[in-house]
This record gives sequence, structure tokens and C-alpha cells, in this order.
Amino acid sequence: MLKGKTFVQLTDEERSKIEVLLHQGFSYSRIASLLGRSISTVSREVGRNGSGQYFCKRAQLLTDKRHRLKRKHSVFDHTMKLFISENLRTIRLSPELIAVQGKKLRADFICAEWIYRWIWRMKFSQKADDKPFQALFKYLRHAGRKRKRGNKRNNRGNLLQRVWIDERPECVELRQRKGDLECDIMLGKDRKPGLLVALDRISRRAWLRRLKTKNARYVATVLQSICRQCGRVKSITFDNDQSFAEHYRLHELGIKTYFTHPYSSQEKGSVENRIGLIRMFFPKQSDFSKISSREVKKVESIINERPMRMFNYKTPNQLYEKS
Repeated sequence: MLKGKTFVQLTDEERSKIEVLLHQGFSYSRIASLLGRSISTVSREVGRNGSGQYFCKRAQLLTDKRHRLKRKHSVFDHTMKLFISENLRTIRLSPELIAVQGKKLRADFICAEWIYRWIWRMKFSQKADDKPFQALFKYLRHAGRKRKRGNKRNNRGNLLQRVWIDERPECVELRQRKGDLECDIMLGKDRKPGLLVALDRISRRAWLRRLKTKNARYVATVLQSICRQCGRVKSITFDNDQSFAEHYRLHELGIKTYFTHPYSSQEKGSVENRIGLIRMFFPKQSDFSKISSREVKKVESIINERPMRMFNYKTPNQLYEKS
């Protein structure tokens, strides 16, 4: 049936009627009139699927087979694959963010779920054309995550002037203002000092600094430098690492400090989440003595320009400037 310029395929019911009417001796023109189809449609249907005598079930099977074997236009072309590979390898965008960016360039860009399925299919593919994409799964954020189990007792040392997170003001807890930070240390190879990571809770803007040592006074000095650069820092939340033992030096800048409960990393989940992202650029066995401050600064820039779904794909830099 023609509707404008669109052809609608014959249905199972129509094929069944054609079978019955043919067996009753009706002509092609009469059948076409009863179905509201053109004579050529009925004639072509019987010619393709009749093979001497027309049966609707066999006709449907033959039609389905032709559709499966028919050459189809591929939306997911090599250009799209290269775009995904480049964004995943160089700036570590997630498949979801790649799909969002791709839609800005092409309306027919594939969805995130398709990207995930393709990446994992490439991992096990033995085709020569797929070889450049076989290792893409390694760039997925949780590709190699290992989970630890078991209870640990609290063997953290005492920290002078420590104030627990329970006493943190409600405005900090609810992320209602700029300048409330979370802070943590990301370790490198052999558990040696790696990066000091500070994060603004409301915008997720991050500051990264390469550490030479975990000495408490040195860490406090680096953190003071970050706070002076940030401006308007009001509070910082730490874990109970002894590297933060001289946190009280920040009080000189008018900054209040709070500590999570032992082994409760979820209480400063934002910075933990950012560290998970940073690990995509600097894996756990990274030797930070061989990584320059320029490389660290580049990664800081990348993650602060990374769109975030929870903020309607605005970047941390955009949010930090507005807040």
C-alpha cells in the first residue's frame, strides 16, 4: 500500500488472505482490489514467494530470509570508531560522554550502550580490522577494578585538634557554597607518594599536585599553596592519614578542617570518585618520580574540562566560575 511515497510491507494477515483467495481462483487484480494494494504488489509477492503454489507461511519465511541477507547501510562507520578510540585513549571520556559529544557532530551517532558492547566485542575479536581497537577496554574506568574484603580495626594514630565530620556545618554537607573542599593523597608505585588531590564539593573542580614525600609539614605546605590559588576556601575534609597531621596550619588561613571516620572513604566520596578518574591517566603502578608537573597539570586541565551528566554536561570549570 502506498501512503504518500512510503511503501508499507505486506503483513502476515494480508499474505494469509492472498493464499486463500488464490486457492479460490481469484485473479491478481481482484485480490489487489480487495486488499487495497496495487496489482504489481500482489503479482510480485506471488512471483517471489510462490514457487508453483503460494503458501503464506513459506512466503513470510522467504521474505524474512531476504531481509536478513540484504546489504544494509552501516551507520557505525570507521570514522565513528576512530572518534570513539581517540576520545577514550587521549582524554579518557566515558562511552556516555563520547556519545553526547558525538551527537553534537552527527545526529545519527550511536548510543553509549552500543559503544560499551562494541568495546567488549573488540576485546575478543580475532579479525585483522579490529586489531587497532582490541585494547580499548583497558581505558574503561572500571576495567580492572579489584575489590577488597574483610574487616579492619582502627589503628590510625591520634591527630591533634581533629574535628569529626559529624560537626561539619549543614551548608557544607548539602554543598550549598563554594570553597568547601575534600582532600586525599593518591599513591604511586610501591605505595610511594603520588598526588595530592583537592576537590571543591559543589563544582567538582580539582587541583592536583605532585608530592615528593608524605611528610605532614610538607603536605600542609603544598595544601596551603593550593588554598591560596583557589581563594575563598572555607573548609577541608580529610581522611585520617598521618600525612594530614599538621592540618591545623590551615587554621592560620581561616580554614576549618574536618575528618571522616576511620575506614569510611564514602564520607568523602567526591574526591574518591575523582581519584578513580585520575587513575585512568596514572594507573596504580605509576612512578611519579618519572612524571613531570607539566603532565600532572595537563591531566588536571582534562578532568576539569570533562562534561558531567549530573550537571547537565557542564564542566567543573564552568560551574566553579559561576558559583
